[in-house]
Amino acid sequence: MGTWRGLRVAFIAGSLFMILAIIVYWDDVRGFNLYPLQDPKHEWPHSDFYPQTTTAGPSFTPPSTSRAVTTTSSAVPTTTTSGTTPAREETGRATEGKQEEEEEEEKGKETQEQRKVETREDEEEKETNSASVYDREQEARKQRVMDVCSGKDSEEFPGRTRPFEQIPNRELDHLIVDDTHQIIYCYVPKVACTNWKRVMVVLSQSLISPSSGKPYTDPEAVPPDLVHNSSLHLTFAKFWRHYGSLSRHLMALKLQHYTKFLFVRDPFVRLISAFRNKFGRPNEDFYRQFGSVMLRRYGNVSGSLPETAAEAFAAGIKPTFQQFITYLLDPETEKESIFNEHWRQVYRLCHPCQVKYDFIGRLETLETDAEHLLKLLEVDHLLRFPSGARNQTAASWERDWFAQIPINMRRELYKLYEPDFELFGYPKPDSVLHQ
Repeated sequence: MGTWRGLRVAFIAGSLFMILAIIVYWDDVRGFNLYPLQDPKHEWPHSDFYPQTTTAGPSFTPPSTSRAVTTTSSAVPTTTTSGTTPAREETGRATEGKQEEEEEEEKGKETQEQRKVETREDEEEKETNSASVYDREQEARKQRVMDVCSGKDSEEFPGRTRPFEQIPNRELDHLIVDDTHQIIYCYVPKVACTNWKRVMVVLSQSLISPSSGKPYTDPEAVPPDLVHNSSLHLTFAKFWRHYGSLSRHLMALKLQHYTKFLFVRDPFVRLISAFRNKFGRPNEDFYRQFGSVMLRRYGNVSGSLPETAAEAFAAGIKPTFQQFITYLLDPETEKESIFNEHWRQVYRLCHPCQVKYDFIGRLETLETDAEHLLKLLEVDHLLRFPSGARNQTAASWERDWFAQIPINMRRELYKLYEPDFELFGYPKPDSVLHQ
């Protein structure tokens, strides 16, 4: 009986021990397998408070040790505590705000840069359009000369069909050559020629400044009275002296390869300007050569004339504009000598039907034309066109100046200068011719 009771107690104790062992073992197995397989949706709420933990792998230590490890691993969070979270949120918001400000600032800079680019593009487009319009104007001026010279819808005039080789050397004295920059300029008196000669003097370095001992570099600094000294300029008329029998061949080469330009002006306004400049004030040379001739022929002056212009002006003796026009129309005038350059027609000075000019400027648009021409010549970085006083004679003065000229004389004068009107596109002065 006692033995049987002892076996029952042992059996019950063994059973309890086995049950306890199974419970411990099963608990250990669940801790190993089930926690890592939890659905993420069932993890601890809010990662800031409970970051992910590292679960221990399967353990081969006794059950009590394994359990302790498991409990510690699953229950202890990392170093983040709930007390530091607001500061971190504030820092995050500040960082985001700063990033937004930087992004806005960057966008502003990009917008400003884009506007600058668009402005530059607009300016370039305007310049291109302006240049295009100007180029078309230049082409129209040159085309008109070609049409008139070809005989299309125009009156015949002396020398229109004459070959360049047949032009006498003495008639080529207005074609100034600059070999350094490969330029040929035909100067026309009373059409800004003083300033253009100053430009040519600077480009050719043909005049030394007494103050610096070096060639002038600023056209405006060149004394105006010196630029009309013919010795300063190399002209086609001097080629024979320099090159002999090769002169015509060299002229042809330079005409083919150099950039050629001239400036023109309304023919009647140019005549008025010439008269005002040479006979409207005392000028000894022009008084002796031309003024005294006009006075003797057409002035009904009794007795001898004053010997000097100063004396003549003091006595109130000076040519009138009508006497000047009469002198131009008198057939005897050119039998004695060719017209002076100040009233000789442009087609006789510059021979536009024999010389194909690359640029035709007008006094009426001098500033714009000068700017474009210097760029064409590729010398705009070297100098600027002088900004001196403009000639004050205006086209609006024509009617007043011609008011005392008989209508038949006006029409004869127009016929004399009609080629210049036609060649360079100046309108027929109907208000003068039909008054």
